[in-house]
Amino acid sequence: MSKMLPFINPATGAQFGEVAMAAPDEIAQAHKELRQNFAVWRRKPVAERVRILKQLQALMIDSLDEITAVINEDTGKSRQDGLIEVMMVVDRIHQYLKNAPRWLKRRRVPPGLYMFKSYYTEPHPYGVVAVIGPWNYPFDLCMSPVLSALLAGNTVMLKPSEVTPVTGALIEKLFRRIPELSPFVRVLHGDGSVGAAVVDSRPDLVFLTGSTATGRKIAQETAKHLIPFVCELGGKDPMIVLADADVKAAARWGAWGAFYNTGQTCMGVERVYVVESVYDEFVAEVVAHAQALKIGYSPDLENENNMGPLTFARQADIIDDHMQDALAKGAQVAYGGQREGMFMEPTVMVDVDHSMKLMREETFGPIMPIMKVKDETEALWLANDSPFGLSACVWSRNMRQAKRIAHRLEVGSVNINDTISHYPVSQLPFGGVKQSGNARTHGRQEVMQFTHLRSYAIGRPPLPVDLATQMRQPNRYRLGAAIMRLAFGVTLEQRLQPIQEAAASLGLGGMKPPARKTAVLMGALTAVVAIMFGLFRSRK
Repeated sequence: MSKMLPFINPATGAQFGEVAMAAPDEIAQAHKELRQNFAVWRRKPVAERVRILKQLQALMIDSLDEITAVINEDTGKSRQDGLIEVMMVVDRIHQYLKNAPRWLKRRRVPPGLYMFKSYYTEPHPYGVVAVIGPWNYPFDLCMSPVLSALLAGNTVMLKPSEVTPVTGALIEKLFRRIPELSPFVRVLHGDGSVGAAVVDSRPDLVFLTGSTATGRKIAQETAKHLIPFVCELGGKDPMIVLADADVKAAARWGAWGAFYNTGQTCMGVERVYVVESVYDEFVAEVVAHAQALKIGYSPDLENENNMGPLTFARQADIIDDHMQDALAKGAQVAYGGQREGMFMEPTVMVDVDHSMKLMREETFGPIMPIMKVKDETEALWLANDSPFGLSACVWSRNMRQAKRIAHRLEVGSVNINDTISHYPVSQLPFGGVKQSGNARTHGRQEVMQFTHLRSYAIGRPPLPVDLATQMRQPNRYRLGAAIMRLAFGVTLEQRLQPIQEAAASLGLGGMKPPARKTAVLMGALTAVVAIMFGLFRSRK
């Protein structure tokens, strides 16, 4: 008998349904069918894939209220926050479908010295792709990689998070409603054991959005079989507030970035460094904003609450641990700190330092730790003193100064004078460095990471004058060296050396200077024409 995953509303604690976990034989069968169906899906022209996926785009728009209701009940977030998830997915797929024919087309490659052949590259899908999704944005962070992998020509095994199983069941229903698409996706519900079985089934690529700890486990398993592994992992995103910042704006939007989605956002504000001259003002402003936030749950479309409940009980324990560790090491609560069930107050903490878990590990909750620094140099050093490198933000009225710091931050994305505003931009690549993963979502990079390039060299058998013909024969060292200098010489002397040597060997050295100069120029002109001809062919 199948194990069941319960549907539990984190705001109320009520169970309202369940779904069967995928058994090992079901996972094996799904992989087998997707392997067979891949041969069908990959042969469909890109325009045909676009046509079919547009049906899903239309279905998501028509099903908006149904989707947001499920997200609301599954995660506790507001219907409006659920709407934002759907909107980002629809925006992204709209852009991808429009640009995919250009992104996925065959591309000519310059032939270099081999001018009698044509060369090109062509992206090919991997095959069966496994997508393992998270619970904090269960619709956006599952649908986007699935749609990108499908658009690239792959078939997909999706393992949604067991923390938000209702959204996974909804995604399965959406795909089933499109008969032309449903054979190429399988949704496999379950906990970590199901995820492990999906990886063990040896897909052709694994894509994970999740914690760094989960990423390490999957990396170890995929490495056993050299399966490509792409991951977008956790973050500990810093915010830097300089002395000349607009402090009121920094406090308002910094607090929003820390407490949005109850702090359960990988690119949210997780630690703040404020130059001492504006520190007190900034803390006071942040506390005022935190005090104004409303906490609660409502299934209604319109909802005045700014924050809902925490979604995952295990994460609530991590948040408590980080907070208690900080308090034991001298930190103070400037505001908040209380939790009732899964509802936690927006919490502002001061007197923090890098000895605390709160400043080193991903908290993923509504806590905003603020640290006083002497100047921008110290702020930058502390911001980079982290194993994570997802996003960051810098606040300053001096754009030149802000940009200089932004370019020195060891992260994948930087905001200047705002928070999180980079993520909703559909064609701006998003992803991290260091232990925040290697994926690049959003835009061309998201689609292309589900492909690998194949290269082709096309032409008739080598001609006698072809470089390939000449260099495959012995006694061609001097010829090869002359061609290398002529084509790739850095200085004019290097490029002219073969022509001068040829002129000398032909007895042109004894020619009068005007005649010798003419011969050298004609030789150089001939070489230039040959190279230009090769470049022209490469652009056709």
